[in-house]
Amino acid sequence: MVRFNIEEIAKKKETRIVLALDFPFFGLNNQEKLLAKAQYVLKEVHPYISAVKINHHLVLPLGTFQGVKKLIELIHEKDVPVIMDCKANDIGATNKVIAEYYYSAGFDAIIANPFVGWIEGLKPLFEVAERMQRGVILLAYMSHKGAEEGYGQLVYDKNKEEKIPQYISFARKALKWGADGVVVGATVPKRITEIYKILGDKIPIYAPGIGVQGGKAKAALNAGASYLIVGRSITLADNPKKTAKLLQETLK
Repeated sequence: MVRFNIEEIAKKKETRIVLALDFPFFGLNNQEKLLAKAQYVLKEVHPYISAVKINHHLVLPLGTFQGVKKLIELIHEKDVPVIMDCKANDIGATNKVIAEYYYSAGFDAIIANPFVGWIEGLKPLFEVAERMQRGVILLAYMSHKGAEEGYGQLVYDKNKEEKIPQYISFARKALKWGADGVVVGATVPKRITEIYKILGDKIPIYAPGIGVQGGKAKAALNAGASYLIVGRSITLADNPKKTAKLLQETLK
């Protein structure tokens, strides 16, 4: 990410935790309660996180330029970057507009799916990111059990004339396209290790699925992850501050 150096923030605060600000369905007409809940969690845990990830859990009910923009302003006050997990996955013209809106709302990086390819796919999104000095994080392998069906399927690499798993193809694209990060599920440490062998220290790995989905923090870090994306284990905890602080101290 260009505007915020997450590596510097992580070292300064001694934390590799990225907070996924996820909440269950709050029902209709409860936007104020949902916003208040999100603000409360942020105020409690910001000393123990290096970034925040927001997805449709908040964008849909609160609105990009309404409640979510307020949350971004609050997060930025704490000198913490904000990632939009929209998994951009459309034609280039649409991806361009998606990027322009989310970056204009204040997001520092966008997660995108490399499956759509480069030409008339993600190239326009990367161009907007460069122009607005923001980041792009590519999705390489998700954290749910069904990820193997898509991200693990074999594909043919024409350049190297070999069959490889889709996630290896995506990791190579991340290097080729100059991505700012790659997402690999913490629930599959062996995938993290395989992708780390390709990326090395050139591109950081963000590992979601810690806690509720069964991912183990130390296993993910030992496999090569740079950052741990933690959501419901913190946001739904009786004491979010205590939970985040304990995880941060455990990982020091």
